[in-house]
Amino acid sequence: MQLNFEKFNFQLKSNNNGQKLIFDPIRQKHVVLTPEEWVRQHVIQQLIKNGFPVGRISVERTLPKTKKRYDLVFYDSLGQPKLLVECKAPSVTITQKTLSQVTSYIQHLDSPTILISNGIQHITILRTTDNFKIVNDFPYFSEEKNVFLPSD
Repeated sequence: MQLNFEKFNFQLKSNNNGQKLIFDPIRQKHVVLTPEEWVRQHVIQQLIKNGFPVGRISVERTLPKTKKRYDLVFYDSLGQPKLLVECKAPSVTITQKTLSQVTSYIQHLDSPTILISNGIQHITILRTTDNFKIVNDFPYFSEEKNVFLPSD
């Protein structure tokens, strides 16, 4: 399925059970290609293209003191979470339920920037101490400022 991203070249193959697999450059292995994984791999490629250092991206890990798993987290050079990414399948509409899910993650992993994507719609939320700014676009990384800039 074509998503709202640039075209990327992915390494695809099938396993012995006939399942399609896609290579994840962060985890350095092939993973089962589900609709959500298709979105996640596009997000990873776009983050890399937009300047996010590969070595600071973490994929599908358990949140501290929970059984919940995040899709992606980008850490700054000091190991602090700076971008929390929630991926949904293209067929899943981003709703208040999605925002509530991400909000519950923030209680365990305080990230000032959140990206939610279903591959069609990308919502970046910039958090400050007293409000949120929503940008309907994909973030870029600036190493100089160690901040995320909405794309122009």
